Amino acid sequence: MTKTVKLICFPGAPNLPIFVALEKGYFEAAGIKIDMQTTPSSPYQAEALAKGEFDIAGTAFDNVVAYTEGQGAVKFDVAPDFFAFLGATQIELAIVAQPDIKTVADLAGKSLALDAPGTGFAFVLYHMLEAAGVMPGSYERAAIGATPLRWESVKAGQQAATMTIEPFTSIARGQGFNILDTSTRTLKDYQGGIFAARRSWAAENSDSVKAFIKGYLDGLAWVLDPANKEAATEILLRNMPEIKPGVVGAVMTSLLSPKSGLTPKGAVTIEGIKAALELRTRYGKPGSALTDPHKYIDLSYYNDVV
Repeated sequence: MTKTVKLICFPGAPNLPIFVALEKGYFEAAGIKIDMQTTPSSPYQAEALAKGEFDIAGTAFDNVVAYTEGQGAVKFDVAPDFFAFLGATQIELAIVAQPDIKTVADLAGKSLALDAPGTGFAFVLYHMLEAAGVMPGSYERAAIGATPLRWESVKAGQQAATMTIEPFTSIARGQGFNILDTSTRTLKDYQGGIFAARRSWAAENSDSVKAFIKGYLDGLAWVLDPANKEAATEILLRNMPEIKPGVVGAVMTSLLSPKSGLTPKGAVTIEGIKAALELRTRYGKPGSALTDPHKYIDLSYYNDVV
């Protein structure tokens, strides 16, 4: 009997290798079925993963750090045993703002839409704001949820700006909203997206973890093959109808760039992890500096596959 793995991801173009692996049957060829859902927010995702409602999460690397260190938005009596086992994206985060806001400095005194104030992508925003002289405390922070909800809040005029990933960055640009800055300009390396699980679940289901890695990497290799770009674009459009043909080219360009999108071979970059740890040390709750990348990852499953 083929085992079903329950997967929860943030909505976005970086899910393209998963869409491909599902359509091409790569997960089933590896020995598992995937039941995939998207999350409305990082707190919801973390709580559901901790409870065992899902087995694997496509999430920000910083979420693993936050909950390991007891700094997550959801409070647990015992810190959940989350760990990252596979890389997904370097990820390009963009500050999308109302059309009348022209610079990052103009965000002083404004209300900004966040997933949650204490998440890693929020820390990237704080870093970009501070680099432009907009210091913490000089703007309001509104916890809205995942990227689609944040983008809609800006689009509706409820918030001045937010952080987006593709395809929402290109959608916003196409509708006349301003892209004030990007994380790839301000951070040389940043470990954005990863796949995470509970250590206890992974230890009991190592074959499923490895099957997921195999299926995902097959889907990733297919997406990154230049010969498949047109077909990959069609699969993305099928799975994300909110992406319109006029912006899908820009979405694919960002997604296929190793600097701003999918990480070749699903690699985890230690320098990117160090950058995420430095931001949490700076903007997270007071405590000791976070300096050990290996505390939050276990690449043994990945190494067995590749």
